Amino acid sequence: MTNAAFVAISCAFIIGLGAIGACIGIAIMGGKYLEASARQPELMNALQTKMFLLAGLIDAAFLIGVGVSMLFAFANPFV
Repeated sequence: MTNAAFVAISCAFIIGLGAIGACIGIAIMGGKYLEASARQPELMNALQTKMFLLAGLIDAAFLIGVGVSMLFAFANPFV
């Protein structure tokens, strides 16, 4: 296999595992938010703000991985 094939496989792993991790993280966070808001409904607004902030950070980590993999795919420094 050539370097281009290894780069393509590594880009697929970066994007795929990042997407799986982001989905699992947001799912766990959403479940915990629902559980916490069911226990204490008066804190729902404060919890919702924190939940959306964390959802953005989780997605940002995934999008950074997508950016790095696109760097490797289109401006390959290993060639």
